[in-house]
Amino acid sequence: MLLHFGQPAKLKTKKIVFEDVYVACDSATLEQLKELSSRRRAIEDSINESSSITEAIAREMSGGLVSRLEQDLHRITQYLPLLENLVLHNEENSNHRTDQWDASLKIRWSSALSPSYFFMSTKFFQIDHLQFELSMILFLYGAILRERALEVLSTDLVQSATTFREAAGIYHHLALNVLPHLMSVWSPEIPPEALPSVSTVMSLVCLAEAQAVTTRKAEENGNSPSLLAKLHHGVAQFLEEATGVLETCIREGKDIAPNLMEFMQCCKSLHALRGQRYQAESLKTSGEIGAAIGVLQSELSKVKKKIRGESKWKSVIEKEILDASEMLQKFERENDFVWHEKIPLENELPLPQGNKIVNFIPYSPKRWERHLSFKR
Repeated sequence: MLLHFGQPAKLKTKKIVFEDVYVACDSATLEQLKELSSRRRAIEDSINESSSITEAIAREMSGGLVSRLEQDLHRITQYLPLLENLVLHNEENSNHRTDQWDASLKIRWSSALSPSYFFMSTKFFQIDHLQFELSMILFLYGAILRERALEVLSTDLVQSATTFREAAGIYHHLALNVLPHLMSVWSPEIPPEALPSVSTVMSLVCLAEAQAVTTRKAEENGNSPSLLAKLHHGVAQFLEEATGVLETCIREGKDIAPNLMEFMQCCKSLHALRGQRYQAESLKTSGEIGAAIGVLQSELSKVKKKIRGESKWKSVIEKEILDASEMLQKFERENDFVWHEKIPLENELPLPQGNKIVNFIPYSPKRWERHLSFKR
């Protein structure tokens, strides 16, 4: 029952050739710059869908990985340690006029979360600072990990949840340790992906998805309805927190495509309703069928008012509404003929209780510690 929002991974970029900008003092530095350009070119060709290599060659170059997503992750993990090393040298050698070098790089990325993408147009943002390159690569890394988590969902729930948690860790690292450095760089325009608040939102979304997968595992294991209700409400709590962060970001004037908010609201509604279904089942088992009916009536009323977003999301919620409605009708018939319990008022119903049981896996940047020597 996981909804799919693959838009964050649909980034594009323009070509960068590092050795054309940085003037190396020695052959070792030049070789490392060429390797950096080569690693990035592999990512460029893949995400821009401009690669001419065959699937067999791509598989061989990635060490036998068959999945396109795994191949992309391999390319990123090969590029990041080199980039981290260059960023460090760039920061340490402030006398090398690195600001001019960065400007010559012309670092350009599209945004998948800006309104321009929503209206089917590709707009490139240019911020001539290596921190921008690092932040966008890390954002892409987290986004592709999310897609990979969905790819393995049908075969390995544990691995899927772990991968979502890894993605959450990358976004947490971005928001806390990388993007604040970029905020000091003046730019007339900045893509949503370069905002710390958006990375915080994505980290919470990934945690919600990880908990949703964990909850599915608990359902398969036959855990009690009361526990399953708390787990589903825990998913909704993660999304409620993410919604609050995004709403604040939008109120501050940040331009973000509306479907990110719609996706989170759809997910929250879906899990809140599923949680209340389990809550109603638990209440009925304990002899409180009136409260069970009230819980279902209340949640169905809320969800029906909030259905919006893409048709593929609405169809999933509509199926959940149908299942909850059938449960409600069954409980109402049973109450009419057998129990005759009074339905509590809205303010008398038991409040949903959530339990958030997942956390992000911390991301530790890897850096290939190689000396770089540039001409002033």
